[in-house]
Amino acid sequence: MTDDETQIRTLVEGWARAVHHGDLAGVLADHADDIVMYDVPPPHEGVRGIDAYRDTWPDFFRWQASGACFDITSLEVTAGPDVAWAHALLRCGTTDELDTNPARRLRLTLGLRRERGRWVVAHEHHSFPVEV
Repeated sequence: MTDDETQIRTLVEGWARAVHHGDLAGVLADHADDIVMYDVPPPHEGVRGIDAYRDTWPDFFRWQASGACFDITSLEVTAGPDVAWAHALLRCGTTDELDTNPARRLRLTLGLRRERGRWVVAHEHHSFPVEV
């Protein structure tokens, strides 16, 4: 694993811990000002910019405080000199949801770029598979 891949893995794991603990400052750290995020709940056209990204988290934190988990189960990182991407699977759900469907995983894809010598998340996408 390269130093960049290790740095990005540390960044993603720190972000996931911040999400798990409802730490908004930690969630926002290492995100670009012009972040684009596509999330599970609306708006389905996504959000653009760090302010809009910030505004998506309070509702999620309230839901998670009811007993939901947010834990990385797998994470892969590929890094070039100035851009990188990561994809992960996470256990994300309430105890009841995961008891009903223990294999359910949130899919996470991140696009990162090097900005002023450090990695920042410029694109974030969360999704669940459609259950048929």
